[in-house]
Amino acid sequence: MRSGMTKVTPSRGGLWNPMVEVVQMQDMLNNIFKERGFGERWSESGILAPLVDVKDEGSEILVTTDLPGVEKSDVDIDVSESMLIISAQRSENNEEKEEGYLRRERTYSSFSRTVTLPESVTTEGAKAKLENGVLTVTLPKLQIEEKKKILIE
Repeated sequence: MRSGMTKVTPSRGGLWNPMVEVVQMQDMLNNIFKERGFGERWSESGILAPLVDVKDEGSEILVTTDLPGVEKSDVDIDVSESMLIISAQRSENNEEKEEGYLRRERTYSSFSRTVTLPESVTTEGAKAKLENGVLTVTLPKLQIEEKKKILIE
């Protein structure tokens, strides 16, 4: 029996046991999700979609994500009211010389993540820092003016 599968046997006397169908359906769904790659950090297009942490810090929103091996010049951050889009590219060239052999390998990775923020933000006063492969974006919340009352003459 495969790992993670539960064995459910039909009830005695050949009566229908609904748990058999429930377990079979769960196994089918688990296989579908495993095959499609859900739960992994890759999007369908093959672009790495890094996990993000979004924290409400009162007057600002703090977003943190891991971008290993990415230089700050290769990162783009776009903001639109309550949406944050982080994209980056990483390239790596390796060259090894051994007796009689020369090997060159190039690796390219793309990162992209769109995050819906809990509140509208502004880019005025926003900060971003990439340190040791961790990107931290601090976005001030958009201050909405108080409603003003209009008096009737």
